[in-house]
Amino acid sequence: MKHPTITSLGLAVLAGISLVSPARAAIITTTDTFGTEGNAFTMNFVGIGNPGNAPDTTGDPNPAGAVAYSYRMSPYEVSVDMVTKANTAGVLGITYTDRSDNNPATSVSWNEAARLVNWLNVSSGSVAAYKFSIQPAGVGYGANANIALWTSGEAGYNDKNPFRNSNAKYFLPSENEWYKAAYYDPNKTGGAGYYDYATGSDTAPSPVASGTSGAVYNGQSSPADITSAGDLSPYGTMGQGGNVWEWMETNYSGTNNSSGLNRGLRGQYGLLSTLGGLSRGSGQDARATCGAGILPAASSCLVPVSS
Repeated sequence: MKHPTITSLGLAVLAGISLVSPARAAIITTTDTFGTEGNAFTMNFVGIGNPGNAPDTTGDPNPAGAVAYSYRMSPYEVSVDMVTKANTAGVLGITYTDRSDNNPATSVSWNEAARLVNWLNVSSGSVAAYKFSIQPAGVGYGANANIALWTSGEAGYNDKNPFRNSNAKYFLPSENEWYKAAYYDPNKTGGAGYYDYATGSDTAPSPVASGTSGAVYNGQSSPADITSAGDLSPYGTMGQGGNVWEWMETNYSGTNNSSGLNRGLRGQYGLLSTLGGLSRGSGQDARATCGAGILPAASSCLVPVSS
């Protein structure tokens, strides 16, 4: 089985941080290129190592955060520019709130996020991570159609997660993959463990409108650029607390055995007066945008994972 690298599209496609506190875990940065000519763009990734870490038993869900393998995660949320170029190159038809190019792409449904991840895979020579019956440009195609489950006998099938084709390279992050990248620190004072906030601290960060310290929350009506969304996690990811909500691959129930169940959301967004730290939310269903129902319009939904 290939193991994923997490990406955050206004979700978890994050990458490219080179300066962190010496007390934090080592950050290994790689850059992947997608598209061609005028539709070319790059995504950065940081290494999430320390496989076999113990789970956290103080957050939601309980337990959470244990991952048996190393993977990569994008340190930044996926930008408007990235989705615009992928839309054009792949004829994807993803809808999103149009802001400046370096803002996170928001109001994207889970299925649209999965479409983007599939394009990242197929355009770079890998196989699709998620199973859709109709592909872009096909008759009857809709970006927001729901996925089907991979089945026994299909290449890449994993009975523990029928959502994800394990032969693909990029994925949306599972609950545990996202949680570990946000909160876990193998070098935490007193021994490896989890922080309460995704800024390498057990104390709530200071609210900011944008920048590379604190976190974007407490009445911020617009999201910050993906590279100015606050302080870093121990692994070097940004914006996993505040700025915009981020989709999880995992159903809120914790089982990926039905494509009709609510997906999980994490990270919260800028208008909230407080950060919930280890808490999470739920999307109404895979077709709902991050801004539907109880969720704010300023939410981002894309977070590819890569092997």
